[in-house]
Amino acid sequence: MSSKPPPPEQSLPSATAQPSTVERNEELSGAARNKLLGVLLAVMFMSLVSVSIVNVVLPSIQSSLHASEADMQWVLAGYALTFGVVLVAAGRSGDLFGRGLMFIAGVVIFTGASVLAGFAGGPLTLNIARFVMGIGSGLLNPQVMGLIQQHFRGAARGRAYGFLGTIVGFSVAIGPVMGGLLINWLGPDAGWRATFLINVPIGLIAVLMAFFWLPKPLFTKPAGKVDLDPVGTILLAVGIFAFLLPFVQGREQPWLWSLLAVALICLVCWVLWEKHYKERGSSPMVELSLFKIPSFTNGTVIAGLYFMGVSSVWVLVAVYVQEVNGFTALEAGLIALPAALCSAFSANIAGKYVMSAGRRLVIGGTLSALFGLLGTIAVVELEDRGVLSIWWLLLTLAFIGMAQGFIISPNQALTLMEVPVQNSGSAGGLMQTSQRVGTAVGIAVITAVFFGINHLAGYATAMSLSFVAIILLVLATLWIAVVDWRHGHGKELSAPQPATAVE
Repeated sequence: MSSKPPPPEQSLPSATAQPSTVERNEELSGAARNKLLGVLLAVMFMSLVSVSIVNVVLPSIQSSLHASEADMQWVLAGYALTFGVVLVAAGRSGDLFGRGLMFIAGVVIFTGASVLAGFAGGPLTLNIARFVMGIGSGLLNPQVMGLIQQHFRGAARGRAYGFLGTIVGFSVAIGPVMGGLLINWLGPDAGWRATFLINVPIGLIAVLMAFFWLPKPLFTKPAGKVDLDPVGTILLAVGIFAFLLPFVQGREQPWLWSLLAVALICLVCWVLWEKHYKERGSSPMVELSLFKIPSFTNGTVIAGLYFMGVSSVWVLVAVYVQEVNGFTALEAGLIALPAALCSAFSANIAGKYVMSAGRRLVIGGTLSALFGLLGTIAVVELEDRGVLSIWWLLLTLAFIGMAQGFIISPNQALTLMEVPVQNSGSAGGLMQTSQRVGTAVGIAVITAVFFGINHLAGYATAMSLSFVAIILLVLATLWIAVVDWRHGHGKELSAPQPATAVE
């Protein structure tokens, strides 16, 4: 790894970037940027809450729709699969045709599918709706990063990513609280339906505001011939799907693990195809030379490793306190509330200092996560021996929430900092694909460890050893962050960036 990233104009030649008017970063006033950011954050909150809110309402859905365990697995898996599969292609489409247009399309699809989910009469209808919600979420998410990269500069960009990190961390932790409150207030049937229907007013307002507040034009006609690289798109989509499916359904259908070989073949063929496609003068769906930028490569790995570990924390805690301590859905959600508040606070602080502190914020966040994980193990073991109350998890999980704000927000900013704007949509899609893959793999592996050990040694031992596995992944995240910091990335943030990196 080189000590200094290669200049973006060398690694990403404009001749292959298929430049369009998307690249022209018209200056927006402060008020216009605030309005744009408000729309983006509202939609991101809606999208991400739909990932975590379902965790605590699954029992209510199962009893209301008389669904099988396989049906319930697909309520979670369907959303995750389609979300992860369309991210990179959606980012590429936004780069070519206009991020505003793709953003609005994603919100409309997501909102419409939420209506279908809220009024589902059976498991099949609900799972179809969740698949479509995943498509909508996958379409809109890369555009959020692309629009921030396009219309925000310097410290303003750092603050924008800080607010985005606040929303990401807060939505993941607050989702179970919202789900528990709705079940407690409206009852099991109306409560779980409300977890989907609350997306509808947010989505409708967001679409209306987007037409007024997103920079014009919403649709961009690419300069020159449109090259969507259909072969590369299909190869990557099939590869990601074949890789994710065993991790979300492999316990129920062991034969699915054979798809990992298919995934490997597809991904190798995709890389070879993208290189060949570029060599013959065409524009590949992903500019592979993005990975020559160390900050992008390291940040993408950090995202995957961190989400592979810490995403499982909230699932394990929800299961543990309900199964062992008899918590209600609301109580299980409330135990993560301080973590959500700490995540919002730390992400806001991180947004202010990311330009000067760089990877040191990520390093500090991983240390906070390690402290919280070790503290949680201590609480579980001492509670099992009757020494402490399980409610001490409010404190230890708060350190993990604090870590999310210091890791997710700065890592997003640092990973895309040196990516040229014409590639920011596909780059953002790649980074979020890393997060989705990490989440799916981590939850599948760590929950398998949890349930396997529980059958042999009980819940407390299973919880502790599962958290040890998470600690190992966070230590790997820390190592990558230290490597990136030692190679001087944080020091370069205060210096003027090359023109092609932001224009």
